Amino acid sequence: MTVKLSKAEKKVVYDKKLCSLLDEYSKVLIAVADNVGSNQLQNIRKGLRGDSIVLMGKNTLIRRCIKIHAEKTGNKNYLNLLPLLVGNVGLIFTKGDLKEVSEEVAKYQVGAPARVGLVAPIDVVVPPGNTGLDPSQTSFFQVLNIPTKINKGTVEIITPVELIKKGEKVGSSEAALLAKLGIRPFSYGLIILSVYDSGSVFSPEVLDLTEDDLIEKFAAGVSMVTSLSLAVSYPTLAAAPHMFINAYKNVVAVAIATEYTFPQAEKIKEYLKDPSKFAVAAAPVTEEAAAAAPAAAPAEEKKEEPAEESDDDMGFSLFD
Repeated sequence: MTVKLSKAEKKVVYDKKLCSLLDEYSKVLIAVADNVGSNQLQNIRKGLRGDSIVLMGKNTLIRRCIKIHAEKTGNKNYLNLLPLLVGNVGLIFTKGDLKEVSEEVAKYQVGAPARVGLVAPIDVVVPPGNTGLDPSQTSFFQVLNIPTKINKGTVEIITPVELIKKGEKVGSSEAALLAKLGIRPFSYGLIILSVYDSGSVFSPEVLDLTEDDLIEKFAAGVSMVTSLSLAVSYPTLAAAPHMFINAYKNVVAVAIATEYTFPQAEKIKEYLKDPSKFAVAAAPVTEEAAAAAPAAAPAEEKKEEPAEESDDDMGFSLFD
């Protein structure tokens, strides 16, 4: 016979369990559990079994446990979770890869009908086509201003219609129509709201970043630093090559405009004084190419094609 625990005793047990999880785990996913049923939550727990634990509870109790744990251990990293404990949320403690765990949680999305009074999480669009309903059901479509026609004794929707917009409440007419059409527009499950990792809290979108994304963002940051450094003439490691090149161009420009010179500028000055030297410098390449072409031609002519073997050589003749 199991002994029923009082509310106070249940709180003590819950406090011990949460404190042990805080000691053991350093990575937590904060998930919203709106419209998630008990069976669905049980399936999620089974799917994560092994390296992850799902903990649900009252936000006030979780906050209290985290504060007491921080006072006892001196580890105040978990205090960063307190602002996130708003609404119907749960904690997923894990030792596995955060991205893999979030992907596993996303697998347990369950389709749900549009119930009256629910706030639509997405836009609901009724597609065009045959509904299979008899003409007596056209009143539903008329109330919702959905253009229809009768085709082969059934109601057919002519154009796609945005029935419910995101954030709007589902009305009785919309819910009845979607039920008749057999459309289950919504899907519910644990939605990852934030990610905690060793004291840092960040958006779950960070988990989707790849190495290419990081390289692209880093290159964009370096480009911005370089542009800013060049604009304000402040030397940085990123802007240094550009500054040296620009300084070299300026010095060469001064040398060309004045009598001042230096070894690197002398060759440029010579070309500017006698532009024909550009053609002279390029001529040897053209002559070598022209000389190489005729030399290759006789070599090709010397190659003789092998004589075709006669029928006699092969041991028979067509005229025997």
